[in-house]
Amino acid sequence: MTGLRYVYAVCRPFDAALQSQLTGVAGAPPKLLHHRGLVAVVSAVPERDFAEEPLRAHLEDLDWLTATARAHQGVIDALTTVTTPLPLRLGTVFRDDSGVRMMLEAREGDFLRTLDRLAGRVEWGVKVYAESAAGESAESPQGPDTENGWAAGKAMSGRDYLRRRSQSVKEHESGLRKAEEFADRLHERLAAYAEDSRLHAPQSAQLSGASGRNVLNAAYLVPRARSEEFVEIVDRTKGEMPGIRVELTGPWAAYSFAGEKP
Repeated sequence: MTGLRYVYAVCRPFDAALQSQLTGVAGAPPKLLHHRGLVAVVSAVPERDFAEEPLRAHLEDLDWLTATARAHQGVIDALTTVTTPLPLRLGTVFRDDSGVRMMLEAREGDFLRTLDRLAGRVEWGVKVYAESAAGESAESPQGPDTENGWAAGKAMSGRDYLRRRSQSVKEHESGLRKAEEFADRLHERLAAYAEDSRLHAPQSAQLSGASGRNVLNAAYLVPRARSEEFVEIVDRTKGEMPGIRVELTGPWAAYSFAGEKP
């Protein structure tokens, strides 16, 4: 295998075969590199794109980064169906097989402990959005004309406008508070069911493109055997409160739990 070595994940040895047509980053099929009690999942990538300098430049190219991330995730998803992978960071590259083996040797103890902790478990993501908070402003939907003080279609005194604006702010704040309380209760319930959980920072609507205010962005580590019940718990909350949207994603490889608990 020529080229640099792109490393997707570290696993325990497994018997099941990966999909025969599976391709990874740069269109190369992933291979298994065994070292003692560990397996690194790697593929060959061209030095012109993945050496230190070109890789740094590519990471600033959104189109390239998106395509690479999708290919990386495709391999992780395939691994998740046959074993418990410990995903490595996007863009983890070594000069050759020897470099990968040295990495496995240096981190063997940490890898083995983490793989033992994650064995037979998957990650589920849950997000809660306050939809009524999306795109709202404290202004009324039809604010006053700045030139003559008229609202669209009818006259409105300054006092009426301020009263209406104050009521809109109160409703907005009340809806957001209820969504946050709902999210807190849901997280408490799911965290009690899962073996571990992580609270991530809320996502920006400008960056994610999702509608609504993100008030919960959490990950849960759940045994595969109990995942169906976990999904049912989440599904039962959908539509429970108007103006609140619950999204479930997964099962994923346990990205959020690959390191030590903070």
